[in-house]
Amino acid sequence: MILHLYFARRFSMAFLFVTGAFSVLIVLLDFIEQLRRFRGHDVAFGKILHLVTLNVPATLYQMLPLIMVLCSIMLFLSLARSSELIIARASGRSAVRSLTGPLLTALAIGIFAVLVLNPIVAATQKKYEILFTSFSSKRVSPVSLSANGLWLRQGNDEAQTVIHAQRANLDGTQLFDVALYEFNLSGKATRRVSAETATLKEGYWDLLNVKEWQLQLGENPEAGANQMHKYKIPTELTKEHIHDSFGTPASIPIWQLPMFIKQLEKAGFSARRHIVWFHMELALPLFLAAIVMIGAGFTMRQGRQNRISMMVLMAILFGFGLYFLRNFAQILGENGQLPEIWAAWIPPIAAIGLSLAFLLHTEDG
Repeated sequence: MILHLYFARRFSMAFLFVTGAFSVLIVLLDFIEQLRRFRGHDVAFGKILHLVTLNVPATLYQMLPLIMVLCSIMLFLSLARSSELIIARASGRSAVRSLTGPLLTALAIGIFAVLVLNPIVAATQKKYEILFTSFSSKRVSPVSLSANGLWLRQGNDEAQTVIHAQRANLDGTQLFDVALYEFNLSGKATRRVSAETATLKEGYWDLLNVKEWQLQLGENPEAGANQMHKYKIPTELTKEHIHDSFGTPASIPIWQLPMFIKQLEKAGFSARRHIVWFHMELALPLFLAAIVMIGAGFTMRQGRQNRISMMVLMAILFGFGLYFLRNFAQILGENGQLPEIWAAWIPPIAAIGLSLAFLLHTEDG
C-alpha cells in the first residue's frame, strides 16, 4: 500500500508540473493570438486578458490526453533511471502491480475532470463566446431551444421577427405548428402570424395554411385577420446558421446534457452528436488510464540512451494514434456509422486490453 501511494504521489507531482508548464505556454500563445485577432479593434488590454483567462480551461481540458502521456513517460523514466522499478521487481512486485497507483490516480483525475472541470469549461466557453462575439461584432445565435419548443430570431433594418415552433425536422429546414411575432425597432409588436408549417427556402420562409393578425392599437386584430393558403416571409437564416446556433456539445455541462438531448429530440432534431459526446465524456477516465498504460509499456524498462529515446518517441506516437482513433470513432458515431456507445467506449477498452497484453509480454515474455 505504501509503495502504491508513493507511485501515486510521484505521478501526481508529474501531472501538476506538466499541467503548470502547459498552462504558462497556453496563456502566452493565446494572448499573442488574441492580440493579433483584435489588432485594429478598440479592445482594451484587460478585456483581452479576460478572454485569455476564459479560454485557458477549455484548451487544457482538450490537452488532457497529451498531458497524461507526458506524465506517464516522465514518471516511469525517472523510476527506471533511479532503479526503483528494479527494486520493486526484486521484492516480488510485478510491473502490472506497480501500475496500480498511477492508474488509480489517472482514473481519479479523469473522474474529477468529467464531474468538475467539464461544467467549468462549459461555463467559461459560453462566456468566452459571448464576449468574443461582442468584441468582433459577429452574428449572435438566432436559435434557442426550450421545453416549449424551438425559438428563432431574425431581423433587418425595419423589424425584428421571433419565430416559435413546436417541433422541426432533422435539419431544421421545416417547422411545424409555427407562430411568428413581428416587432418594430422600438420593440412594439406589430403583427402575429400562425402557420401549420414553415419551410426554409433560399432567402424566405414558405408558410402553409396561414392566419395573419395586424396588431394595431385600438383595433380588434381578430376582426381584420387574414387567412391564406401560402405566404412568404423573407429571411437571412440558412440551414447552417440554425445548426451552428446549437453550439458544440462541449459548451453544455454534462449534468445538463441528458435534458438537452431530450429537448433536442422533442423538437425533432437529431441528438446523435450530443449523445456521442456524452458517452465519450463518461469514458474519459478509462481513456486516460489507457494513455498511462501505453506510456508505461514503452518506458518502464531500462536500456541504452538511444533505445530510451526510441521508446519515448514510440510512446508519444502511440498515444497520439489512440487520440486520433478516438476522434475518428467519434466522427463515425456522429455520422451514424457506429452506435453511439460503441464509438465512445470501444477505443479506450481496446487500448487498455492491447497495452495490458504488451506489458505482460515485455515483462513475463
